[in-house]
Amino acid sequence: MKRNFLYTELSNNIATLIKNGVLKEGDRLPSVRMLCTEHGISMNTAKRVFLELEAQSLIESKPQSGYFVSRLPYKKLPLAQVSSPSLINGNQEPEELIHKIYANMGNTDLTFFSIGAPADQLLPLAKLNKEIILATRSLSHSGTAYEPLQGNEKLRRMIATRSLTWGGNFDENDLVTTAGGMNALSFCMMALSKPGDTIAMESPCYSGILQLARSLGLKVIELPTHPITGIEIDALKKVVSKINLCLLVPNFNTPLGSCMPDEHKKEVVALLAKHGVPLIEDDVYGDLYFGAQRPKCCKSFDAGGTVLWCSSISKTLAPGYRVGWIAPGKYKEQILKLKLVHAISSTTITQEAVANFLKTGRYENHLRKLRQTLQYNYQQYIDTIAEYFPEGTKTSRPQGGLALWVEFSKEINTTILFERALKQNISISPGRMFTLQNQFENCMRLSLGLPWSETLKQKLKLLGRLAGS
Repeated sequence: MKRNFLYTELSNNIATLIKNGVLKEGDRLPSVRMLCTEHGISMNTAKRVFLELEAQSLIESKPQSGYFVSRLPYKKLPLAQVSSPSLINGNQEPEELIHKIYANMGNTDLTFFSIGAPADQLLPLAKLNKEIILATRSLSHSGTAYEPLQGNEKLRRMIATRSLTWGGNFDENDLVTTAGGMNALSFCMMALSKPGDTIAMESPCYSGILQLARSLGLKVIELPTHPITGIEIDALKKVVSKINLCLLVPNFNTPLGSCMPDEHKKEVVALLAKHGVPLIEDDVYGDLYFGAQRPKCCKSFDAGGTVLWCSSISKTLAPGYRVGWIAPGKYKEQILKLKLVHAISSTTITQEAVANFLKTGRYENHLRKLRQTLQYNYQQYIDTIAEYFPEGTKTSRPQGGLALWVEFSKEINTTILFERALKQNISISPGRMFTLQNQFENCMRLSLGLPWSETLKQKLKLLGRLAGS
């Protein structure tokens, strides 16, 4: 077979074997490396073969095990559509809807499919409590003193060390700590823009990011986004000369869960750098991969310091600790000036506790368990949706993260579904909250961060019946 064998032809051949029953449910597929060797193709081409098969719900990946013929009824759950927003600034913020969703926070009677963070039951609370106590004992002034402006040195050193796994190559001086991920994004937007500037981002996009951009007086251009591979680069090329900055969540973004291939990340970084447009990269979900290896970041391909890499532990370890960070590249001084004005210091005790948790290796152990749980949850959600949701339902195919995007037929309005579900003590995130345009009214995001149980399954089944009635 020729080296330039198209991934589409190879994926079609494997798909035919599955659909004809030659490859059966549960059969293991060749590894990426084996596919490369057998067909004389590159690693990227082989990965695209598996991405295409996953997009058709024909195969699934299992951590540390490889790819297997899926048990999903692929004809029932096709892939959600590529978004098609207008490339004109949107300004229709769904404030009332967002307020209704977050007004119920803390109501213990509700099942929160709407909260994009892991539930307490999935977090190592007892171990974290011990780290907090140890931090108060080891820190000078018991942790009541201000931290250095740049943040806890031990924490920055541990983050820098972990970045080596995806090509970050930082040292502690390259990083600035913040009060969580949103605080990091806020500093970046303020440093890089002024009211009236234009920012490009994915569509659909996390509502908090949209609200932040609007609060700073920015015009927002939403980019068409594929549920598997992220933004459509051709769309970015059309608007790149009109934008002042770009914000992307390349790894397992919410609500789609898409993950940009490495070659796409490299192309986006080069394109933006060529036009002098800085990129804010939100990598808060990057550690929650379902496969065998953490994906690279856009920052991995940043040669000129124009990518500001942001992340936190809010989606992996402790949302309430408010520990985040930025690798701001050449914009470090602007970020430090903003932090001095807006915060003076980061939270001393929680930074020290998190630094020690990372240093002991407990964080990696926790992440392994959490990733397995989230992938298991994803499979259970998909099985339940395929059986109990209305005919024509489509879903995303996240390869990591906390979000599952569900797309109904056009006649189902998820804002109305939200109101009906709330009466049954179920909270969802309607699709309209993830855009500034009139779109996604028939979509919703479900959080994978709840512990799976028979009770949760029954709630999901009830949600499907409500949608179909």
